[in-house]
This record gives sequence, C-alpha cells and structure tokens, in this order.
Amino acid sequence: MSGGDCQSQADVSQQPIGKDGSFKRPDSVFRNWIEKGGKFAPEADRYHLYVVYGCPWATRTLIVRKLKGLEDIIPVTAASPRADEHGWPFAKVDRFPDVEDDPLYGSEHIKDLYLKADPDYSGRFTVPVLWDKKLETVVNNESSEIIRIFNSAFNEILPPDLEKTKLDLHPATLREEIDELNDWVYHTVNNGVYKAGFAKTQAAYEAAVKPLFGSLDRLEKIVDARDYLIGGQLTEADVRLFVTIVRFDIGYYGAFKCNIRTIRDGYPALNRWFKKLYWTNPAFKSSTNLDHIKTGYYWITAVSILLR
Repeated sequence: MSGGDCQSQADVSQQPIGKDGSFKRPDSVFRNWIEKGGKFAPEADRYHLYVVYGCPWATRTLIVRKLKGLEDIIPVTAASPRADEHGWPFAKVDRFPDVEDDPLYGSEHIKDLYLKADPDYSGRFTVPVLWDKKLETVVNNESSEIIRIFNSAFNEILPPDLEKTKLDLHPATLREEIDELNDWVYHTVNNGVYKAGFAKTQAAYEAAVKPLFGSLDRLEKIVDARDYLIGGQLTEADVRLFVTIVRFDIGYYGAFKCNIRTIRDGYPALNRWFKKLYWTNPAFKSSTNLDHIKTGYYWITAVSILLR
C-alpha cells in the first residue's frame, strides 16, 4: 500500500511506545534547508506553512514567522485540532472554528500533502509542514530547523532597515548557551510532557514526570526577575519553552497527568515570564489559540480511551 500503513501513520491515539511502556518520539524525515544557491532558494511566496494551532511544535514556527516579519513571504494554513483516523483534517472535512481549506490542492488532510510529496512515505503525518509550491514537495517538517530557517534564510529579501530583519534569535555570542538549554528543556519539558502523557506503565510515567518537574523547578530559578531565559534578550530558547508553558495548565496538567503543580499556582516566575511574552509581543499571542489547544489535547485523550 502506498504510504505505508496510513491509518497507523495518522492515528494520534496510536503513539510509538517502547517495550518499557515509554513514549518514543520518531525523528522527522524531511530535513532540507532553504539557502541562497541551493535547491530550495529563499523566494517570496514560493513556500507555504501548514500548522495546527493546538500543536506546540507547529506554533513555534508561527511565532518566529511573525517575529521575523515573514507573513507576506510565507502564507500559512491551519488544519483542525480534531484529528480523525486520517490525521489532521482541513476545513473540507472539519469546519471547526479558525480551520481553513488547503488553498493549494484542496486536500482533505495533512496526510495528503505527505503522500503528494512521496507516495511511498512511511513516516507519521505531523505538523508543521513547510511546503515548496515550485517543486511540490515538503521542504522540512522539523520545527527546530524551520525556526532557524525563518530566523535567517529570508533576511536578504526582507527590508534591511527593519528591526524584524535584524532580529537574531540564535546569535553566535549566545549560541552555545542556547543550545545547551534547549537540549535539556526539550528532553525533560517539551517532550517530557508527552513522555508522561503517553506512558503505558507507572515506571515510565514516573521516569518522565519527575524530571519534568525538576526542570520546571530549575527554569523557575532561571527566569526569576528576568524577562528572557538567556542573555537579557529574546532568543529561540524563549520561543521553544513558551509553547509548552502556555499549554501546561489547560492541557498537560489534566490530559497528560502532569499534575504535581500548575504553572499558575506553583511557579510564579514562570507564570510571569510567559504572560509577559503573551501580552506584550503579538507574535506570541496571535499564535496561541486556546480553543484549539484545549480541544486538541482532550480530543486525543478521549480518542485514546475510547479505542483501548
């Protein structure tokens, strides 16, 4: 069957679980880069971004897209947070508020894009998807790489005098510190909530939830009396952490059983940090759709229970 086992590739209730009952996130497959002189060159309106507002990985890219002023260069389309047996649907299938039709191909699901790019694709149908309209393929589906592409790849076609053009979220002077923090935050917090939520044994759950809250304790000390995580300036470390923290109390605390403490009541410094980003920077607020977040996480949980 072309595309492998499409239902297991798309079914969000069927997560990859190891023999010890722990959640094992697969690596992203499409890892191309946009660069001058390369196969994928930086051009206005050549690329299209597909997201789900409920997904933290996808909204990383939305935040950086807006921070860098790429709205007119890279259009975006949002699919529904209510995944079905085929994965994330467009408005053609699910007319959930703020969900859109695929303007390029009239696709029913995100899945259709992957199979258009490669009929024999055997990975999972995830978001974000950075699509090349010229070559009709997926450029990249790894959010950590897409935000770095957005950070610098289009600078030459942006107005040079704009503050957004000059903004560097991964500056050389702070790069080592950013990468070190990103690494432990990813494993214990960004992905840690999923390890806890999808764990199939008590041991696997405890092996995830304890480091998660240990890292939240550590982050609480870092942002105490600070507006940003590193170097007194906004960096990609703030973007990558924000998307998890903004979902924590309304999603992970209940749906994923990350319920030792809430951010609101247990971490006053983190609570202040993420709310300041949300209320003072439009890039963070505009990417945060609370209805999609709540629906997405409790929809996944409900479907998982029903299919047990």
